[in-house]
Amino acid sequence: MPDPQKIRGFLHYAGLLDLQAQTEMRDALREVVAAAPLFSPVTPSGKAMSVRMTSAGRYGWVSDRSGYRYSETHPSGTPWPAIPASILSVWRAVSGSARDPECCLINFYSEGAKMGLHQDRDEADFNEPVVSISLGDDGLFRIGNATRGGKTQSLWLRSGDVMVMGGEARLLYHGIDRIAPATSTLLPKGGRINITMRVVS
Repeated sequence: MPDPQKIRGFLHYAGLLDLQAQTEMRDALREVVAAAPLFSPVTPSGKAMSVRMTSAGRYGWVSDRSGYRYSETHPSGTPWPAIPASILSVWRAVSGSARDPECCLINFYSEGAKMGLHQDRDEADFNEPVVSISLGDDGLFRIGNATRGGKTQSLWLRSGDVMVMGGEARLLYHGIDRIAPATSTLLPKGGRINITMRVVS
């Protein structure tokens, strides 16, 4: 395994997944989405988010007028499907955690979609990392600080990249400013998939 680049505490494994691994993961995600279809979340204030999402694992992350939270069921009321083995293997390789993730959040970015700077604070134990996998078109990832404001740092995440957010970086603000269309052929209709795994309880 290549050594990661450390960026403000984030560990960036550039190109960790080769094309075959990416393709297998994409196909596994199709089965997840067939069981738990992508949905369009809204913020507690009622503003529609530009990403579509679903989850796998014991818990899924949801957002609606009731707030941000983890739920054991899809908005349709059905349980989330199991986390694919190909995704779990990445967690076990890079997380350093003795536990397996309980949530695999899947965000789909179409052209024009983005994710504002935010912290991942809905989990019970911030000593557990968040592991992120990028598939499809490039995404411009922005890393901020432990509080809002101040200088930020950006880098392009490409298909097959893996990012680990733990330790000093666990509660840093971060987000996706934009995606670069047609920079990958992994997804036939374009777009970017971001997979994030977390220990919830």
